[in-house]
Amino acid sequence: MTRKAYFLTVFSFLIIIAVTCSVILDGCKGHPAGTRYVLTGDTIVDGKNLVQQNCAKCHSLVPVNALTKDVWKFHTLPLMSKYVGITYYMNGYYKRDSSGLTLLEWQNIQSYYQKVAPDSLPKAKKPIEAQNDWAGFLLKKPGPVKDVAYTTLATIDPFNHKIYTADGVSHMLQEWGADLKPERSINLPSPAVNASFAKDEKGSTSMTISCIGQLDPVDFPNGKVINLKFEGDKLTPGVLASEVPRAVQAVQADFNKDGLVDWIVLGQGYLKGGVTLFRQNKDKSYQTINVSNKPGAVKEVTGDFNNDGWTDLMVLFGRGDESLILFLNDQHGNFTERQLLRFQPVYGSTDFALTDLDKDGNPDLVYTCGFNYNESRILKPYHGLYVYRNTGNWNFKQEWFYPVNGCTKLVTADFNGDGKLDIMTSAFFADLKNNPAESCIYFEQDKPFSFKPHNIPVSKYGRWMNMDVGDYNNDGRPDVILANYSTGFNFQNGLKQFWDKNTPFILLQNNFKR
Repeated sequence: MTRKAYFLTVFSFLIIIAVTCSVILDGCKGHPAGTRYVLTGDTIVDGKNLVQQNCAKCHSLVPVNALTKDVWKFHTLPLMSKYVGITYYMNGYYKRDSSGLTLLEWQNIQSYYQKVAPDSLPKAKKPIEAQNDWAGFLLKKPGPVKDVAYTTLATIDPFNHKIYTADGVSHMLQEWGADLKPERSINLPSPAVNASFAKDEKGSTSMTISCIGQLDPVDFPNGKVINLKFEGDKLTPGVLASEVPRAVQAVQADFNKDGLVDWIVLGQGYLKGGVTLFRQNKDKSYQTINVSNKPGAVKEVTGDFNNDGWTDLMVLFGRGDESLILFLNDQHGNFTERQLLRFQPVYGSTDFALTDLDKDGNPDLVYTCGFNYNESRILKPYHGLYVYRNTGNWNFKQEWFYPVNGCTKLVTADFNGDGKLDIMTSAFFADLKNNPAESCIYFEQDKPFSFKPHNIPVSKYGRWMNMDVGDYNNDGRPDVILANYSTGFNFQNGLKQFWDKNTPFILLQNNFKR
């Protein structure tokens, strides 16, 4: 072979490799290899097909009428463009490389949303109007503090019936007595957002606290899980897990039946997160096992969900590919994954609970969505409280919906003592300009999957980031505590603060007549 023929052969081979790589990259970032969409010239047809082909690869497809024209144009599309190979800069777009969509294809998508998306979203239709009353609750609150309240956690210890709160600025964990006066306190490494309590065989109690690290959604792994032991008048901390990407919850169980307590830790993260099993060894050290690399976890519940005698896990993910996922224990130290429900990324999933509402032996699902501080900060008629019937084998059918702007947390209990489980919700991203009453609603169950809503008039006392249910006065009846994160995370233009800034929490004492 001549030198010239040799170089032509090598050059041809390199061209083939380059074309092949381009096709592969094209399939990863824009289109499946070899199936690039051919534009027809019809903006609506082309835009719709391009969206369906490209925008549902990472999450559930968002209907075009789920957001307004302006939100699509100025917020959502600029933030999403990078995922299909387009870069947004100074009110314009440009191509960084040859992969992904072309600028012409992206312009068709933009035009599609501008032509089809609504100018405004419709108001949500309520199945029943709420009563404005205290139902059977009595307001209790501590004296105001001198500093502005940034309460990220308010919880009730089921063993000593004391209240614990955490502040997002000072990072202080504060204990409160029965008279709602401060007692012991301890500094934490970062804001606490979740806590659980346990009592050992000797009667000693402990508190496990998830310290998020960064409240803002960023990828920075400085979250920690702290185990706090109650030893006389002292609170003795120990680190269970560190370098967690935004730790939001930790639950304990014996997942491998070796008699030792294991932990599942949720690292919510932002673009990076995960679900991690901390398996305890006999020397009390822990082996870390990855359960899922999926970011956005907001809540976990454990239980034997397939009745095989082994503890399983259910996790709600609330960012990006929002979903409810069942992780079944395979009895060999790992989990198999099953997606139960998938939600649109504009929902902002925030909380869930499993409870048997119709008493058929199958736990039903209560679910809230309403986190409203991502890429589309407008009031959304699909935010609120959803109730699903478990029709068997963890298949869910929606039975009831009540719209609540920015719905954030829920608790369930039989508050009025009639034998039926009720629900209470809080909404950090409520419509505080026009309907502040929706920031706390008590849903009284009158029959399976049917509820009478009561707007509890507490909006002037704070803005509720977190909530918990427990028996604070040890009278055998469930009470509710609400955490006041009074300033920040505003998403409504022109909103003037009308609520109390210096009361760290309020308590809704159960005063129902029995």
